Amino acid sequence: MLQGSYCHFLLQTCRNLKQLKQIHAQALTQGLHHLQNLSCKIFNTYTKFNKPIEAYNVFNQIQNPDIISWTCLISLHLNTERPFQALLVFSKLCSLGLKPDSFSVVGALAGCGRSESLGHGKAVHGMIYRHGLVDSGAIVGNALIDMYSRNGEIKVAQMVFREMGIKDVVTWTSLIHGFVKCDDLNSARVLFDKMPERNSVSWTALITGYVQGGKPAEALDIFQKMMSDGNDRPISVTMVAVLSGCADIGALDLGRLIHAYVNKTYLSLDVTVKNALMDMYCKSGSLESAERIFGEISTKDNFSWTTMILGFAVHGSGKRALQIFSEMLEAGAYPNEVTFVAVLSACSHAGLVDEGQKWFNCILETYHLEPKIEHYGCMVGLLGRAGLVKEAKDLIEKMKVPPDGVIWRSLLSSCIACKNLEVAALAAQKVVELEPDDDGVYVLLWNMYCSANRWDDAIKMRRMMKDRSIKKKPGRSCIQINGVVNEFLAEGKAGNFGTETQMVLERMAEVMKVDNSYLIDIEFD
Repeated sequence: MLQGSYCHFLLQTCRNLKQLKQIHAQALTQGLHHLQNLSCKIFNTYTKFNKPIEAYNVFNQIQNPDIISWTCLISLHLNTERPFQALLVFSKLCSLGLKPDSFSVVGALAGCGRSESLGHGKAVHGMIYRHGLVDSGAIVGNALIDMYSRNGEIKVAQMVFREMGIKDVVTWTSLIHGFVKCDDLNSARVLFDKMPERNSVSWTALITGYVQGGKPAEALDIFQKMMSDGNDRPISVTMVAVLSGCADIGALDLGRLIHAYVNKTYLSLDVTVKNALMDMYCKSGSLESAERIFGEISTKDNFSWTTMILGFAVHGSGKRALQIFSEMLEAGAYPNEVTFVAVLSACSHAGLVDEGQKWFNCILETYHLEPKIEHYGCMVGLLGRAGLVKEAKDLIEKMKVPPDGVIWRSLLSSCIACKNLEVAALAAQKVVELEPDDDGVYVLLWNMYCSANRWDDAIKMRRMMKDRSIKKKPGRSCIQINGVVNEFLAEGKAGNFGTETQMVLERMAEVMKVDNSYLIDIEFD
C-alpha cells in the first residue's frame, strides 16, 4: 500500500499528467486523499499542469486549504483568463483570516491589472503596506507597476518605480511596458536607454511598442541594434513583432534574412513564428513563400488557416482562398470571426456575390456567431463592386450594429464607380457626420462632381474643404535600399536617404515635366 510520505515523494518526481492521474487514483483508492497536505499537493500539481477541472475538484475536497493552495487557485484562474475570479479567490482567503503573502498579492494585482479593476488594485496596494510586504523584494513592486500601467495610471507606476529600493530588469521592463501601453514611446525609449541591464524581453517590449505605435521602421532599427549588440538572443515574441514591422512597410529583404535566421534556431519549431512569417510574406506579395511555410506547419491553428486565406484574398486569388477555407473545414478546424472576414474578403475581391451571401448567412445560422461591423463592411464592398448599390444600401439599413465611416465610405466608392450621385450624396453626408475631418470623402466627391461635369458642386466642395481647414493628406510609401528602409512622403521625405536616391528622384521629376499636357495640377490647399 502507498503511504502518505511516499505519495508526496511521487508527486515531487511527477513528470507528466499521466503519472499524476495514476498517483491521484491510488490515493483515492486507499483513502489517502483525506490527508490535508497530500490533497493540497495533488491540487498544486494539477495547477502546474494547467488542468483546471481536475484542480477545482480536488480543491473543493480540501477542508482547510493553506495559503499556498489558495495562491495556486488564483494562478489557475489567471492562466485560464479569468482575472476577476482570481480577485474573488483572493478576497475569500482574506475573509477567512489568512494572512496574504507576497505571492498571493502578486496574483491579486495581476487580476486587477488584467480586469482593469483600479479600485481593487488600490485596495490591494494598501493591504501590502498593512501586512509589511513592501520590502518583499522586487516582485511586489513589479506587480504594482504592471497593475497601475494596465489601468492607465502611468504616473503612479513611475512613483512606485522611484520608491523601490531593489530594481531588477523586470522592474525596468514593466515600466517600459507601461509607457508603451500609454502610447508614450519617447519616455519608453529614454527609460530603455538608461537601463543598467537588458534582456530579450526588454528589447522585445520596446520593439513591440514601436510596431504597435505605427513606427515599424524605427522598430526594425532597434531590432538591428539588438542583433549587433549580440548579448541577447531574440525570442519568439521578438520575431513576431519584427516580422509584423517588416509586413507593415514591405521590408521583404529583411524579412527573408529573419527567415534564414529562424531556420537555424529553435524558433523554427514555433508555430507563432511561422504564422508571422506567413503573414509577412502574404503582405509583401510573396504568396509562394507563404504557401511553402503553410505546408510546413504540421499542426495548423486558426491563425495559420486565416492568414493564408486572407493572403490569397487580398491579392485577387479569391477562388484559391475559398479552396483553402474548404480544406480548413475538412481538417476539422473551427472558423472564428476573423476567418469569416478573410472569407468574405475573398468573395469580395473575386466578385463572388452568391458565395459571399451564403457564407455571410452561415456566420449566424451555422456557426452561431454574431456578424460584426467588419463582416458587414465586406458585404457592402462585395455588393458595391458588383454594381448592386441598392442592395448594399438596404443591407446597411438592416445592420444590427451602427454603421461606421468605413461602411459608408465603401458605399460611396461604389456609388462613384456606378455614377449613382443620389446615394453617393447620402453616403458622403453620413461619412462627414461620423468623421468630419476625413479628407478622403471630400476628394472622392470632388472627383465625382468633376466626372459628372457638375462644376458648381465641385467648387462648393473645395470651398467647404478650405472653410473647414481640411487638407489632403500626403501619400506615403516605403522602399528598402541596401537593407535600409526609407520612408517617403508625397510632399517631401520622412526618412534619410542617400544623394544618389535624391538625384534619381530629381531626374524623374525633370522627365515628368517634359510632357505634362495630360496632367491636371490640383491643389487642395
